[in-house]
Amino acid sequence: MLAEFDVIRRYFTLPSDDACRQGVALGVGDDAALLAPQAGQQLVVSVDTSVADVHFPSDAPADAIGHRALAVALSDLAAMGARSRWCVMALTLDQAWFADDQAAHAWLADYAQGFSALAKQHATALVGGDVTAGGLSIGVTVMGEVPVGEALTRRGARPGDIIAVTGALGGGAGGLTLWQQGKRDRKHPLLARYLWPTPRLAAGEALREWATSAIDISDGLLADLGHLRDASGVGASLNMEALPLSEGLADAMGQDAARQAALTGGDDYELLVTLPVAHVEPARQRLAALGVALTVIGECSDTPGVHGLPVQRYQGWQHFKGETP
Repeated sequence: MLAEFDVIRRYFTLPSDDACRQGVALGVGDDAALLAPQAGQQLVVSVDTSVADVHFPSDAPADAIGHRALAVALSDLAAMGARSRWCVMALTLDQAWFADDQAAHAWLADYAQGFSALAKQHATALVGGDVTAGGLSIGVTVMGEVPVGEALTRRGARPGDIIAVTGALGGGAGGLTLWQQGKRDRKHPLLARYLWPTPRLAAGEALREWATSAIDISDGLLADLGHLRDASGVGASLNMEALPLSEGLADAMGQDAARQAALTGGDDYELLVTLPVAHVEPARQRLAALGVALTVIGECSDTPGVHGLPVQRYQGWQHFKGETP
């Protein structure tokens, strides 16, 4: 039977290439990591917790769970315009799984492969963490760098700024719906969007030059736009017809449900940004060179609230339901 340090040694003490190891004076295997940020950079840190059957299906493929746990955390760095450097992971595993050694090894191998493949893609070194027994959950802390004073935040939007999104929307919610209906085709574009989301790190770095504010879309477009509006003190007018819908979403759900998924479904991990009008086209061209679309969906205003919706109350995902301001 695998013990805690067997799991760490076998599956998470991973060889890293030179790009991942830069700035790592001491990584996995000690009480803490020793890291050296580059001169002239600010350290950007974010943590994300993924809980089985809350953030992902417990019966999802293990490689998808590993990929997704890291991807959703990296998305926060993308929203700040940061370059990812390092991460630590707290992995809580169901001890009952270890009654079957063969199944445990297979799950851990696939999980580690999904996690490490994405980490390598973004030159991110796993430098520490913890493994314990309990209900399946994964806490990932990511650390990145951004030039001093250049981080994107939620606070810079101004009336007259254009509102735009990267990629397409609604695919996360659409993929979850298909999974709940029993669909298991890993190649289906909606299932792929839900199980293997893409953190927009390169796009976030590129947008630092033009965007006035940014946030990643994890809880739904309207919910995350609300966070940005509150921080910036602006209102918004949206063009429903301009919403870029994920491939296959309208066919799977119908046009009205697809638009609602794009507005409130969450799990898209695209970037929602504001830009001055003059910056939209150069930003669009730069992102197109990266293979990422940038779509204008509205405009910031000095009138509170969100305008242009067919109904006045849409709400994104919330873990805790409290008073509605």
